[in-house]
Amino acid sequence: MASASSTDTHSGNEAAGRLAAVRDAITRTAREEGRAPADVTLVAVSKTFPADDILPVLEAGQRVFGENRVQEAKAKWPALRERYPDVELHLIGPLQSNKAREAVALFDVIHTVDRESLAAALAKEIPREEAATGRRPRLLVEVNTGLEPQKAGIAPAELGAFLARLRDHHGLKIEGLMCIPPADEPPSPHFALLAKLAHDHGLPLLSMGMSGDFEQAVMLGATHVRVGSAIFGHRPPL
Repeated sequence: MASASSTDTHSGNEAAGRLAAVRDAITRTAREEGRAPADVTLVAVSKTFPADDILPVLEAGQRVFGENRVQEAKAKWPALRERYPDVELHLIGPLQSNKAREAVALFDVIHTVDRESLAAALAKEIPREEAATGRRPRLLVEVNTGLEPQKAGIAPAELGAFLARLRDHHGLKIEGLMCIPPADEPPSPHFALLAKLAHDHGLPLLSMGMSGDFEQAVMLGATHVRVGSAIFGHRPPL
């Protein structure tokens, strides 16, 4: 039986190999579409994985990571950031309004602005954070492209009015859009819709595509792809 240390090394090597394969796929797809690979940011989704599983990916050079929950990220990332201070952390899961202060302090990018109450909370906390530290998170609006009632996100038809309220009433700068297509539908039409909405509203960032469809997302203009299991393997049970 392999020792714990050799098992950990093997697992770390596998994660580094999977990371390299994902990066290669992004580079290849971007070039085939006439895009610069550097215009696509790989967000390695480390939600539910402990620090020991994240370290090999950090050691392989990855610096952009995504987490779903504020509390989980608070438990893992401050210590990891002491070793890797250049990490960029993205919140890609739902954000409760009462966690806005913690989220603004911890995350560099928040992908899931999706309602008026959250916008109000962020508008209160971002100036406070900027005054204290000089930093402010970049913000994206989550769009419910499939109009799924169980999912968060703004309906496409309501996006223009929502963006106007965020800008004019709350003073928030929105830089892009994010979507999660329905699991039982081809993702490409949803990616194409999100790209059109972003173009129509002059928003440069497009967060779309996950482990099973990130290449399609790159083909359709994604600037950020959120890839978890294709890098880290199967998620541990919750």
